[in-house]
Amino acid sequence: MHNASLFTPTTVGSLTLANRIVMAPLTRCRADAQHVPTEIMAEYYAQRASAGLIVCEATMAIEGHSAFGGREPGIYSEAQAAAWKRVCDAVHARGGKLFLQVWHGGRACHSLLNNGAQPVSASAIAITGDEIHTPKGKKPYETPRALGDDEIPGIVEGFRKAFEHARAADFDGVEVHGANGYLLDQFLRDGSNKRTGPYGGSIENRSRLLLEVVDAASGVWGADRVGVRISPLNSFNAMADSDPVALTRHVAAELQSRGVAYLHLMRGDFMGVQKGDVVGAARGAFTGPLIGNMGYSPAEASEAVASGLLAAVAFGHHYVSNPDLVERIRAGAPLVEPNPGTFYSPGAKGYTDYPALGAA
Repeated sequence: MHNASLFTPTTVGSLTLANRIVMAPLTRCRADAQHVPTEIMAEYYAQRASAGLIVCEATMAIEGHSAFGGREPGIYSEAQAAAWKRVCDAVHARGGKLFLQVWHGGRACHSLLNNGAQPVSASAIAITGDEIHTPKGKKPYETPRALGDDEIPGIVEGFRKAFEHARAADFDGVEVHGANGYLLDQFLRDGSNKRTGPYGGSIENRSRLLLEVVDAASGVWGADRVGVRISPLNSFNAMADSDPVALTRHVAAELQSRGVAYLHLMRGDFMGVQKGDVVGAARGAFTGPLIGNMGYSPAEASEAVASGLLAAVAFGHHYVSNPDLVERIRAGAPLVEPNPGTFYSPGAKGYTDYPALGAA
């Protein structure tokens, strides 16, 4: 067996995973126009059920905050929950476990995707250096409206209702999406959060919204079925922070005190600009299961698990094109590279048509 440490069981919260290979959340835009998961999504996730844990893609907590061309899934309605239940049933039938990553796009949304509604964020600062796909083609990101302090309880309540729907759909738990420049991350990092008051300024204040959402998730699920993902270094979506290591340390310590199932940490920056030892900062403050993500090879992942640094490693783009990634890593087999042109396109091509090992 190759990379043997990845094939020992481990526990995250109250859940036992058969192996240490996690499928990272990958938004693929195969939901319908009402953000309801489709049958092909059940097939896609079931194909990948051998993962120790599947973290399903970023899923809208609250209606009217689309950021992915209008085809990302939601979990704010009973119809969406019922459709997600079919996904959960398909994965469970193959012995898999899955969490749902619950999300709000914040300033990464656009009015053309949301019936004219202006995006909201921590502060009125737009994403720069990129454009968003809309029904009228690619457009610059809009300047968001800063949420009022009095509006924030409504955001937390929207997440709470989403967590209830996720429970009704029979997920094994939920992951709070505090990464990659979306709403909760926009509050966390001082490059996008210039507000004053209880949700701005200090690291403690900037972390407040994320932690309120985590507490709402724990109130529905119990902390032992709640994971949290953060990306303190990632500059995607024009994000930055003046002290990502200190931010990581604070968030990790707060999650430690809450007893969450795991902390899912993106260790680097997609753009290669921001650097720092956020893994060391997290490990120093959080003694629970730490899941690493971003650019791990199977060999590096195995070493990190064997050393005790990480409980598991989440693989992203290789799960697009290797539905049997666990079996390939176990066998030391080559990994297929995905076709980026089909990441967000409709239909089976580049989605459910990648063959398993030996079936090509």
